[in-house]
Amino acid sequence: MSGLDKLAARFPIVERLLVLPRPVLMGAAAGLVALIIVSLLWMRGPDYKVLFSNLQDKDGGAIVSALEKLNVPYQFNENGSAILIPADKVHETRMMLAEQGLPQGGGVGFELMDNPQFGASQFAEQVTYQRAVEGELARSIEAMNSVETARVHLAIPKQTLFVRDRKLPTASVLVTLSPGRSLGDGQIAAIAWLVASSVPGLTAENVSIVDQGGRLLSSSAGLEGFGANQTHLKFTDELEQRLTARIISILVPVVGRGNVHAQVSASLDFAQREQTSEVFRPNQKPDEAAIRSEQTNRTAQSGIGQPMGIPGALSNEPPAPPVAPIENPPGTNATAATATTVQNPASQTNNATINYEVDRTISHVKDSVGTIKRLSVAVVVNFRENENGEATPLPEDTMQQINALVREAVGFSEARGDSLNVVNSEFTTSEPHMPVWQDPQIHALAKTLGQYLLLFIAVMLIWLKAFKPLIRSLEERKNMELAEKKQAALQQAEAERKAQSEIPVKHDHYEDNLKVVMKIATEDPRAVAMVLRSWINQNDDDSRK
Repeated sequence: MSGLDKLAARFPIVERLLVLPRPVLMGAAAGLVALIIVSLLWMRGPDYKVLFSNLQDKDGGAIVSALEKLNVPYQFNENGSAILIPADKVHETRMMLAEQGLPQGGGVGFELMDNPQFGASQFAEQVTYQRAVEGELARSIEAMNSVETARVHLAIPKQTLFVRDRKLPTASVLVTLSPGRSLGDGQIAAIAWLVASSVPGLTAENVSIVDQGGRLLSSSAGLEGFGANQTHLKFTDELEQRLTARIISILVPVVGRGNVHAQVSASLDFAQREQTSEVFRPNQKPDEAAIRSEQTNRTAQSGIGQPMGIPGALSNEPPAPPVAPIENPPGTNATAATATTVQNPASQTNNATINYEVDRTISHVKDSVGTIKRLSVAVVVNFRENENGEATPLPEDTMQQINALVREAVGFSEARGDSLNVVNSEFTTSEPHMPVWQDPQIHALAKTLGQYLLLFIAVMLIWLKAFKPLIRSLEERKNMELAEKKQAALQQAEAERKAQSEIPVKHDHYEDNLKVVMKIATEDPRAVAMVLRSWINQNDDDSRK
């Protein structure tokens, strides 16, 4: 028995492989050798690591051209989003590419100002500066986790000396979001304020933010308050959920978990109102009022005669020269009376002007956005089981306590027009029965089982109609060849036995023949069995004759 036959007898799979045609065996051996060689070459190849990933097409083409000039081998990953080079050249190559300004990241920034162009016009310098600002803003926006790429466009009007003709600058931002990501209201407002703070005169209201799907993300609602319907609905829904959670959390310890359901409907006012009022109080008493200003004028005259006489030309003439009196000399009574008359005249005038402060109150009131106009609360409480396990309604005092708890939990206000309805009813736990043929889960399960059943039937047909007949025919051919070889060996052994029997026996060869038969039986027991079977059949035929 050869070594291959011993291996086939020990491992049945080898015996099955041996019955296959020789071309198939040669092809399988060649494929196995090729696989071993490729594995060895791959194991001996250099270890590639990522040089850059998530590059734009423009930057990727520039980097590939630079790698070809530097004679650096490269390859792409499976989805083509990263460039791989040998691990021992990653850092060196990055430095060399950075020297060439790669990758540029899809935009340029203030590096445009590093190489000034002498002789450039003022307009060209302004455009270059605007491009640099746009590129830097785009890089700042791309630093956010949800933003993959960004582009910024600034519309800065030309400055003028006339205030009435001045126009405010505007900006627009186009962001490409990462797959499965979205921007919240806070992030949108942050982008708008980031751009507005980087351009003089630009306000956040004049910044438009659009995503790659063409949806306008920025609006006055996202920057100043609740101005968009979507924001209003979101705020209202959050308020209703918060009030519902309050009701359930305060009633669960009383009635048990799962025994209470609540719904809150809130009507909110999102209008913005500003009111300025000036109120004057009634006039106060002079001694209680505050003096704003006071002016007093006082005039006094004494010992000076008042001007007398008939107005006219004679009164305005100067007096005549004095003449000495003859009848009444100085020191007489007439002179004393005249002097007394001249010294007696006196005049006094007092004027006072007092201004009091006017009492007034100026108030500027700005109403808050999203105030509650009205609340509608509905609460359903389950029945309670008694000692016999029967569902019974709750007592009246318990329902009043529940009503009071709900009022306090939601901040019930009759002046606001709120409504509250608490109902005690038995919950229905049984779900409506659905026929099996209408159950969507049964449909999905049947569909999945049908797919696996069809796959199993296809595999069985291929096995029964193609592979099994081929293997059976090969095994029958192999068995026929083995049977023919064994039959030929038996015929040769029979011929040798007959030849030996015809030779005159000079001595007893019983021991020799016994050894030969034992050797044949050890090496090929199947052949000995077939010979014995043929002898038995021949004896049976002879006995019948």
